[in-house]
Amino acid sequence: MSENFFCSGVEKASQRSLFNALGMTKEEMKRPLVGIVSSYNEIVPGHMNIDKIVEAVKLGVAMNGGTPVVFPAIAVCDGIAMGHTGMKYSLVTRDLIADSTECMALAHHFDALVMIPNCDKNVPGLLMASARINVPTIFVSGGPMLAGHVKGKKTSLSSMFEAVGAYTAGKMSLEDVEEYENNTCPTCGSCSGMYTANSMNCLTEVLGMGLRGNGTIPAVYSERIKLAKMAGMQVMELYRKNIRPLDIMTEKAFYNALTADMALGCSTNSMLHLPAIANECGIDINLDIANEISAKTPNLCHLAPAGHTYMEDLNEAGGVYAVLNELSKKDLINLDCMTCTGKTVGENISGCINKDPETIRPVDNPYSETGGIAVLRGNLAPDRCVVKRSAVAPEMLVHKGPARVFDSEEEAIKVIYEGGIKAGDVVVIRYEGPAGGPGMREMLSPTSAIQGAGLGSTVALITDGRFSGATRGAAIGHVSPEAVNGGTIAYVRDGDIISIDILNYSISLEVSDEELEERKKTMPIKKKDNITGYLKRYSEMVSSADKGAIINRK
Repeated sequence: MSENFFCSGVEKASQRSLFNALGMTKEEMKRPLVGIVSSYNEIVPGHMNIDKIVEAVKLGVAMNGGTPVVFPAIAVCDGIAMGHTGMKYSLVTRDLIADSTECMALAHHFDALVMIPNCDKNVPGLLMASARINVPTIFVSGGPMLAGHVKGKKTSLSSMFEAVGAYTAGKMSLEDVEEYENNTCPTCGSCSGMYTANSMNCLTEVLGMGLRGNGTIPAVYSERIKLAKMAGMQVMELYRKNIRPLDIMTEKAFYNALTADMALGCSTNSMLHLPAIANECGIDINLDIANEISAKTPNLCHLAPAGHTYMEDLNEAGGVYAVLNELSKKDLINLDCMTCTGKTVGENISGCINKDPETIRPVDNPYSETGGIAVLRGNLAPDRCVVKRSAVAPEMLVHKGPARVFDSEEEAIKVIYEGGIKAGDVVVIRYEGPAGGPGMREMLSPTSAIQGAGLGSTVALITDGRFSGATRGAAIGHVSPEAVNGGTIAYVRDGDIISIDILNYSISLEVSDEELEERKKTMPIKKKDNITGYLKRYSEMVSSADKGAIINRK
């Protein structure tokens, strides 16, 4: 094993004097320097246990000949940020995380890295950074939360938000809401359904950047600590073999991730994050590819919010590797991709059986023959929009109704809570895109209010913003171009008829081209003039959602 960059030569004596100031011994200075990127904080439930993961990783690194050194990454809890200005600061952290990690890793010349994320933007942000830095790297997440229990049934955060909507609609008592409040989130960890955090941690396994169980072993299980120790030990093997992120995150690996995404029924946010990560790897993943893969990939899992199984159930059923093994039976997975285990995908998943055909449907008995996500296109979204098809009621896969138009999330929530939305309506929330929001807020509050009011099987919601992985129903997001950039969504009026056909990947505003051109002359684009600080900079540089809301560095 080669010595680290700073360990010898008089020209590095000054740097070694600073390592002395850290209390580092000569023996530690001679070993490879391994950066441990810790997302620990005391405000995000998915991160409050990461200090334990960090200590286990450090031990694993040291046991296998490295010198572990910890530095931090930020994290926002989307659930806490939901429904107010704070949500503008969620997606934007993805690039802050990538940028700051790149700065720390390259400024201090680490030989290898262990990334320890958990929640929504941490995972893609650190995957983006790992591609840029491209030293041997492995991921180990904080792990998912256990499901809550209310009235004898398992539950999760989406049920909590829907309970608030049900109370507002007069369909649930305050006592019942309080029971949800006190029992929905029983442990630390990323929220217990197939929401964005767990989607991305599972897809990290599929990409080959995390060990088996990275996405599914619950945060409170001792097995998670063992996994962290193994990750610390394994990064040293990657260092010795010089296996780097760009050797692992290849085009074929991203095709595997998109395929697993469709089978697992992941969050629509994956349609923002996978293209952004691929972009850092020099790979173009556009949303049309997603439909091509979805058309041939069966949906095997209906985890919450789509169904009544949870991450702990997926873990017991065999986890991500069991899902990949099912998909391999139809030759849907590239088995020759290298992974952080030092083995190929095919070697990793060999013998990984499906232990629960209710949680993971066999490939010949899927929930549907097509994948969990659909990308729609039409005059309302010329550059595409996205829906989590597996979480849509069958009767809403095709829908036509009058538009109810709102220029912000707050306007929409107020009317929904007041009972102003009726069966058949299509709620349109605009000026919430990456640049127009800015920050592309998640719309869990209005979608949950619709579900709680009992309108989930009769009302659709369309936005240039995005949705939490906890959202269910005919919730169509990422409408591109967004309103602030002159997209058609900016010119929709109350009462316009909108046609949605998820089965045929189409979405249309039933207004003539001539009428739209006339509206463009009379309906001004609404740009917020009170944006300051980082959000202002972000709004000026961010791409559209169909390109992954990446930062345009030019």
